Amino acid sequence: MFETTTTVRVRYAETDQMGVVYHGNFAQYFEVGRAESIRKLGYTYKDMEQSGLLMPVVDLQMKFIRPATYDELLTIKTTVKELPMGHKIVFHHEIFNEKGEIACVGNICLYFLDAATKQKSSPPPALIEILKGYFN
Repeated sequence: MFETTTTVRVRYAETDQMGVVYHGNFAQYFEVGRAESIRKLGYTYKDMEQSGLLMPVVDLQMKFIRPATYDELLTIKTTVKELPMGHKIVFHHEIFNEKGEIACVGNICLYFLDAATKQKSSPPPALIEILKGYFN
């Protein structure tokens, strides 16, 4: 299992009229967690795109537990529970407030696509080799 954490501070523009993070912004926080977790592996989305692969989101599930508010420092825990096989990868996310309480949980599934053909593809071998070390 591969697990990372990263933090984001809630900006005023991310809150709604009630003073809490607008629900749609949690998907962006998930993206921050995903991008930073891949970066911590020494690989980036940019590397993937340069190798001719794209990673579109095909499924997103979120459950909101409690509100997050302006200027709060959120911790995004991102976990890959299974080594990617075939053409997809699933990231599990938990977002915690400053008190360590869960604000939001969710899963997001992305496909690996060949950029030229837009057909399903295998994950980059370099990424799989790096991830294998977390699944022994």
